[in-house]
Amino acid sequence: MSTLTLTRPERVGHPLRDTAIVLGRELKPVLRDPFSVVFSMIQPLFFLALFAPLLSGVTGLGAGSSLQWFVPGIVVMSCLFGASMTGSNLLMEMQTGSHERTLVSPLSRSSLLLGRALKEIVPVVVQAVIVVAVVAPTSFEVHPLGILVGLLMLSVFCVGLGSLSYALALAAKGQDWIFWTVQQTFLFPVLLLAGMLLPIDGGPEWLRTLSKANPLTYIVDAMRGLFAGTYDVGQLLAGTVAALVVCALGLAVGLRSMRAAD
Repeated sequence: MSTLTLTRPERVGHPLRDTAIVLGRELKPVLRDPFSVVFSMIQPLFFLALFAPLLSGVTGLGAGSSLQWFVPGIVVMSCLFGASMTGSNLLMEMQTGSHERTLVSPLSRSSLLLGRALKEIVPVVVQAVIVVAVVAPTSFEVHPLGILVGLLMLSVFCVGLGSLSYALALAAKGQDWIFWTVQQTFLFPVLLLAGMLLPIDGGPEWLRTLSKANPLTYIVDAMRGLFAGTYDVGQLLAGTVAALVVCALGLAVGLRSMRAAD
């Protein structure tokens, strides 16, 4: 006598709706912990107050005030720190079993990745607004359109970097030290080689060559042009392409890692 086993077909979620659900879920803990939110907003101001005065008289900053050169770098740095930490939240969820519960939900796999990556855009935008508001009464010139376009470009990069961080967390499952070692090993060289805090133009040839191989360098250069209101087509194109390449690479690696982890 044979037995017929019926299985319920898996419901396929709608990617946009599911991404919004995951994004809302990721933002709730942030909104419930105002201290961490306030501290993360103040952190870029500390860099601005302690580091910007050291740039007076430094060559290679281009036309305009040192703040006009430094502020876009601080905004990109905030994005770099926040997006590269996306995987840390996933590590905690895997430890508590929360991640496994989301995997058996009808949410699409891509939404789990995109929702977490998009979450990091919110504090970056808020930090950028606060920093610009603080420096607006000084010699810094505010160009709203350039700032808006720059933040859109940075958001694309943020999704790609967040996805790579997500994939790193999946690869380091059960060995959290691997995630932190890799993240810290690559974070500061990428930051310094992009010329966020100091100009690279006056450095040795090998340093400038490494800087040109860093996609973030082109994003930082484009951000500085946009924040200054110059809208250089070559800079804008190079920064957009760099952001799109990082985004495409991050999503491809992240989605592949999720399928491999199932």
